[in-house]
Amino acid sequence: MWEIIVAIILGIVEGLTEFAPVSSTGHMIIVDDLWLNSKELFSSPVANTFKIVIQLGSILAVVVIFKDRFINLLGLGKKAAAPIGPTNRLNLMQVIVGLLPAGVLGLLFDDYIDEHLFSLNTVLIGLVVGAVLMILADLFGPKRPRVETVDQMSYGQALGIGLFQCIALWPGFSRSGSTISGGVLLGMSHKAAADFTFIMAVPIMAGASGLSLVKNWQYFTSDALPFFIAGFISAFIFALVSIRFFLKLINRIKLVPFALYRIVLAAILYFVFL
Repeated sequence: MWEIIVAIILGIVEGLTEFAPVSSTGHMIIVDDLWLNSKELFSSPVANTFKIVIQLGSILAVVVIFKDRFINLLGLGKKAAAPIGPTNRLNLMQVIVGLLPAGVLGLLFDDYIDEHLFSLNTVLIGLVVGAVLMILADLFGPKRPRVETVDQMSYGQALGIGLFQCIALWPGFSRSGSTISGGVLLGMSHKAAADFTFIMAVPIMAGASGLSLVKNWQYFTSDALPFFIAGFISAFIFALVSIRFFLKLINRIKLVPFALYRIVLAAILYFVFL
């Protein structure tokens, strides 16, 4: 029973933090490595595979929320009316342009990141420096964004956000924190930048998770399966709730409150555990 409780708790942490600009990786390392120790329940490979499985729960939540958008991106929806201006709808090529920078760097440095950057010290650095970036975005981003919805963004803005996403390869920075900050600095509203962030997250997370699952398929044993299922369902439910809440909130409160939370969290962790 304790294994299922651990799975549900970690699923809640993943679901609540994956798409908020607070670093889900940092929170998973903090909650699991410093408190729950899921590696002691099964083994280190099983615990690491579990963290991949619950990410898929969060991805499914994004697909559910943005299902109409993904249908249109794949060209499966009803034909849209003829464009009135130079752009009138986000297209698949813009998403690909946004994915390329982090995708290439992730493939090149994946092993190095896994071996050298997943520690409490590196997470603390990511939390603080990422918070500074978020504060700068709110301070220096335009008061009246040129791009209010994701359908108005340009290819240049898609590439710029993709470059900001590279920063999130450092654990603790937060993918959404980096990309939303980048989008705001490039003239987008917080909501438009968040929408594009979530849409980009699906292929990049699904690809990374799918590859890891193929490599670790042998750990889906009968005794570990309930652990995986409980975490997956928990992450899906809480991601579904947190994404809807976050998208309604982000244009009102901006990024500074999340940045202050990150700084306070980093300070507590530093004085308590280091």
